[in-house]
Amino acid sequence: MVLSQGARLRMIEPILRAQGINKSFGAVVASKNISLDLKVGEIHALIGPNGSGKSSFIRQIAGDLKPDAGQVHFNGLDVTSLSVAARARMGMGRTFQISSLAMDYTVLQNAMLGVLGRRGGVYRFFRPVMRDDYLLSNARVALRQVDLQDCEKTRTADLSHGQRRQLEVAVALALQPKAFLMDEPMAGLGVEGTHALVQLLETLKQRAPILLVEHDMDAVFALADRISVLVYGEIIATGSADDIRSNSLVRNAYLGEES
Repeated sequence: MVLSQGARLRMIEPILRAQGINKSFGAVVASKNISLDLKVGEIHALIGPNGSGKSSFIRQIAGDLKPDAGQVHFNGLDVTSLSVAARARMGMGRTFQISSLAMDYTVLQNAMLGVLGRRGGVYRFFRPVMRDDYLLSNARVALRQVDLQDCEKTRTADLSHGQRRQLEVAVALALQPKAFLMDEPMAGLGVEGTHALVQLLETLKQRAPILLVEHDMDAVFALADRISVLVYGEIIATGSADDIRSNSLVRNAYLGEES
């Protein structure tokens, strides 16, 4: 019997698992008993209206926001109490809704920062490490993977918006991630930039699975192997793109506002 891709994915132990995540800010509930996982070889998209708690949830997975209750397991270990840097060194690669790149640094220097992050380097000694062959070679590998190898001497501030998104992925790749967390990577991209990034993410998921927060529904439905819908801090549905499209609860709570 030949198993479908979805059936194969269900048989694989998740690389990332959030269990019973709860987070409140005063009377505002950002996360309500959220359980979600990410399997090897997949893109799992998290969608929902503005203010539904998507970015807060990603921050709890990444480690810069501590849940009030619940656990985060990564690569078989409980990482709930670990810092952002510790999770990154374990292979949790992240791109941000708002760019975190060093704009006055070159493309190559930004990629090298990613390698330093993996190695636990100290950034204040950046000038000497520009002559470090290990850092240079690993940074250049990451840039080639996102097709920015010809821009390594370009100041990051001089890149197009789409190229900056590619560079953010390269910095995450330099960590040699076991999984990606991506918070609205398509934000601000035009049609061509979105198309290029969709193609890149489709190839990247075989290198490391992606937990994707995204508002561009065309991109989500084109990319995602699974989709979870978050409304008022609570997961109301998880399934394939077809499952989500046909779910009346999802249409009423979220997708209806898109039509």
